[in-house]
Amino acid sequence: MPTYREAQSQMDRSIEALRREFSSVRTGKASPVLLDTVRVDAYGSKMPLNQVASVSSPEPRMLIVQPWDKGLLQEIEKAIRNSELGLNPANDGNIIRVPVPALNEERRRDMVKMLHKIAEEGRVGIRHARQEANKEIKRLQADSEMSEDEARRETDRIQKLTDEHTARIDSLLKAKEEEVMEV
Repeated sequence: MPTYREAQSQMDRSIEALRREFSSVRTGKASPVLLDTVRVDAYGSKMPLNQVASVSSPEPRMLIVQPWDKGLLQEIEKAIRNSELGLNPANDGNIIRVPVPALNEERRRDMVKMLHKIAEEGRVGIRHARQEANKEIKRLQADSEMSEDEARRETDRIQKLTDEHTARIDSLLKAKEEEVMEV
C-alpha cells in the first residue's frame, strides 16, 4: 500500500533528523559534528561553518577549525562564541582552537532537558505521519476503494509502525542521555 510506504518513509526521515540533532548535542567530548549548527556571516549571508572551514578533533577535548579563507577567521570565531554551545574559541591567526570543557552537573541536566524536547519533536513528526496515513485510509474507504476490513488492517499496520518508530526514539534518547550524564 502506498500509504504505508509513505508513512514509513516520513517516520524514517523523522528518526534521521533526530539522530542529526542528537549528534550536535555536546557530551563533553570534542566532536566535529558539535559545530554543525553554527552559522557564519560570510560573503553576505549566513553559511554553515562546515561550508567555510574544515573542523577536526585532534584531541578528546579540543576542536580545530581551519578556515579556507583566512579573512573569515574573525567571523568564524565570533559565530562559535555567540552560539549557544558555551564554547570559547581562540584564534592564533591561522586556525581557531576550540577547547571543549567538561560539563558540570547542572549543564548536563540542561542538556538532558534539551534532549527530551528534541525527542518530543521527533515523536510529533511520527504522529503527524500516522495522522496523514490515517486520513488517506479514510479517504480511500470513503471513495469505496478500500473495504472497512482492509481499512482496519491498514490502520493497525500504521499504528504498529508508529509504535516501532516511537520505541526507536525512546532508545536513542536513553542512549544519548546516558552519554551526556556520563562523567
